[in-house]
Amino acid sequence: MTATTLVAPIRENTAGVHARPGLGRLVAVELRKMVDTRAGFWLQVAMVALTVVVVVVRLLVGDRADHTFQPVLDVGLQPSAVLLPILGILLVTSEWSQRSALVTFALVTVRSRVLGAKLIASLLRAVAMLAVSVAIVAVGVLVSSPGVEGTWSDAAPLIGQSAVNLTAGMVVGVALGAILLAPAPAIVLLLALPTSWFAVLSLPVFSDVAPWVDYARGLGQMTEYVMSATQWAQVGTSLVIWMVLPLLIGAWRVTRREVTA
Repeated sequence: MTATTLVAPIRENTAGVHARPGLGRLVAVELRKMVDTRAGFWLQVAMVALTVVVVVVRLLVGDRADHTFQPVLDVGLQPSAVLLPILGILLVTSEWSQRSALVTFALVTVRSRVLGAKLIASLLRAVAMLAVSVAIVAVGVLVSSPGVEGTWSDAAPLIGQSAVNLTAGMVVGVALGAILLAPAPAIVLLLALPTSWFAVLSLPVFSDVAPWVDYARGLGQMTEYVMSATQWAQVGTSLVIWMVLPLLIGAWRVTRREVTA
């Protein structure tokens, strides 16, 4: 004769198991992706290191009167302005270049939410790099130019314009990555397009229209001086052409492209 032992069923809390991940979690995942790969990690390390190097070199050249906030900021933001769009390209193309798109879009079936999370994460990273760059520049200026008159002139508007510079550049990188969905051609296009476009617009026939369609020139002047209303209008027009429109095309491509294993 054997005894029958009744075991009470184990109750598990399954609430939320089938709920889709929130936007905050998706953004956190995309932020983590930026440092998970060697390319993304060392790219961000290089941005900080190069910012320190160029600021120190700039402060070692010339007189103390030349070491005010504006010229040092202009130089100090260049590493981030060049490398942040590449980081955005690597982020938005990661699913396709690393063949993880099937897993990502199986877990989050609405692809626009993934792209939105990537865009938000890119903007947050750009703002973080702006804060780091401004801090490095400010420390360098404080050490090298104490008591120089006009050292901090227009610091607040220049920082605000610099934020537009870095975030807009980052979005351009995300847009190009979303259109091509491959890092190598997107990076080549990112680096070659401004130079080629500038060569075309340098022709005399385009002298009047150039300020309205050259986004690289428009973003570059944001760290040089406080812009006028007309200059803001020119930058806005060029960004509609080179940032908003490519981003819409990239969003359509991401949501429509067939995913294979």
